[in-house]
Amino acid sequence: MNNGFPVLRLTNLSRRYQSGETELVVLDGVNLDIASGEIVGLIGPSGSGKSSLLHAAGMLERPSDGEVLVEGQNGWALADEQRTGIRRNRIGFVYQFHHLLPEFDAVHNVALPALIAGRPRRECLAEAERLLGVMGLQSRTHHQPAQLSGGEQQRVAIARAMINKPALILADEPTGNLDPDTSTVVFSALSDLVRKEGAAALIATHNLELAKYMDRVMSVDHGQLVQRK
Repeated sequence: MNNGFPVLRLTNLSRRYQSGETELVVLDGVNLDIASGEIVGLIGPSGSGKSSLLHAAGMLERPSDGEVLVEGQNGWALADEQRTGIRRNRIGFVYQFHHLLPEFDAVHNVALPALIAGRPRRECLAEAERLLGVMGLQSRTHHQPAQLSGGEQQRVAIARAMINKPALILADEPTGNLDPDTSTVVFSALSDLVRKEGAAALIATHNLELAKYMDRVMSVDHGQLVQRK
């Protein structure tokens, strides 16, 4: 529960890298709030800082300055174990590559994070089947990744990201390896699921055709976030 806080709040977030005697400023005092049920797109050329922003928001990479609050909790002020708990239970990650385990079928790939979290096996499998059904994969639950198309594999990965009922979804080029028609199907399914489950989402993409599925689109420009028209 977010208790009235934005699901994600970035406050004065900065990320600097040292390269020899030169300091490279990738993010420079970024501020962003994302509410429950809201989908925010993140665009910008390669190297602009999109991935750095996502990694900081997901508590994978410590920022140089600033705060990352998920449901009001400042992740980088917590102990490592507490931060790991937030990543496991409150944040779902979707990557450009689906990273499905080839020896498991779709339903077990989706259920795996919940099983690792210690939830009862029957409950995990039932929730995995429900999510696969929402993603239009009812008939593919017992297919292994090699038996699925690229778009189907990515929809399995999206369902997996939602299995622990996260408050926040962070997606890095989730349709980057798909053709345009498949990208539209997958992104539509992702946006529908995020809204249905009441999560918030920050999605980095190069595909501006997908902007219609987003509530806001932000670009990373010289270390700053700028809202696109």
